Amino acid sequence: MRKVVKLKVNGVEDEKAVKPGTTLAEFLRYELGLTGTKIGCDQGACGACTVLIDGKAIKSCSVLALQANGKEVVTIEGLAEEGKLHPLQEAWLDHGAYQCGFCTSGMILTAKALLDENPDPSEEEIKEGIRGNLCRCTGYVKIIEAIRSVAERRKAGQKEGH
Repeated sequence: MRKVVKLKVNGVEDEKAVKPGTTLAEFLRYELGLTGTKIGCDQGACGACTVLIDGKAIKSCSVLALQANGKEVVTIEGLAEEGKLHPLQEAWLDHGAYQCGFCTSGMILTAKALLDENPDPSEEEIKEGIRGNLCRCTGYVKIIEAIRSVAERRKAGQKEGH
């Protein structure tokens, strides 16, 4: 028996009938075709499936689609605006913060939530903020550099009155 879930995904209102046991990750990938949300461990341990729910970084394999009813969800596909990459996406490219790319979408969304909450985190705060996201390729150095660079650019922009 299917139940209706209504949510706003990447700024678009959506309503679909889902099986009660469908995870949000499955819903996003298989019902909405938003394949940037990766399913890694399917146990909430790796962070590859991280999305923003009402601005908070949440592992979407650990949330049922029905639990997201009435919420606003942002996936990696919803970060770019008007064809322009989000500063974190640009920083990932500029700093070579990706290798295979499997963790990238979840890591970027986690970083966005971190910077939204703490616009000028220390290196230790960045490490703490991304600790629930695993990367098997990079060693995290470039990822931390990318996040730090966005924080520094924002800080410089604020000083210049932007």
